[in-house]
Amino acid sequence: MVLTLLAFGQAQAANLDQDLLKVQRDWAHVNYEVKGDDAREKAFKDLVPEAEAFVKAYPDRAEPLIWQGIILSTYAGAKGGLGALGLVKDAKASLEKALKIDENALEGSAHTSLGSLYYKVPGWPISFGDDEKAEEHLRAALKINPNGIDPNYFYGDYLVDQDQPERAKVYLERALAAPDRPERPVADAGRRQEIQALLKDIQ
Repeated sequence: MVLTLLAFGQAQAANLDQDLLKVQRDWAHVNYEVKGDDAREKAFKDLVPEAEAFVKAYPDRAEPLIWQGIILSTYAGAKGGLGALGLVKDAKASLEKALKIDENALEGSAHTSLGSLYYKVPGWPISFGDDEKAEEHLRAALKINPNGIDPNYFYGDYLVDQDQPERAKVYLERALAAPDRPERPVADAGRRQEIQALLKDIQ
């Protein structure tokens, strides 16, 4: 019985990893390779049911909720306007659920994504934007994953938003030097282009 349960657990973990990689790659394709505003918005919308199915398949895991939050938030960014406000609230809810399950999942990605939402969305009374909460989550992500490309990029971007370009350069350069993720080449290449563009803007 113990061996059967162990084998089942290993199979579930393998399936989760495969499903996670598919969602990550599908998102990277839409975010970095699909051209045209309308096409990107539609492609992000088409990812939403995939994210929902991922969450339903692994209801007790944080990773699907993190990626549901990422997909909803980037879909909101592509959609824009007041119509995006409901999407960012749903993204926030998914990321907060993920944090309650495991704040360390995917190297603190729930903190990274939630932090980015807090400084990018409008504040009260329009939405929940809050620069202090943004920094709190972004610094928590850096504590978990100090050399990662995403937490360093988003903290650097946050510092640019706070008009602190010299401090931002430190984190953006650290993001640029982050180790490759061989299983996610499209995401790495796209993120590095964003980092280089931001460094160029503040130099």
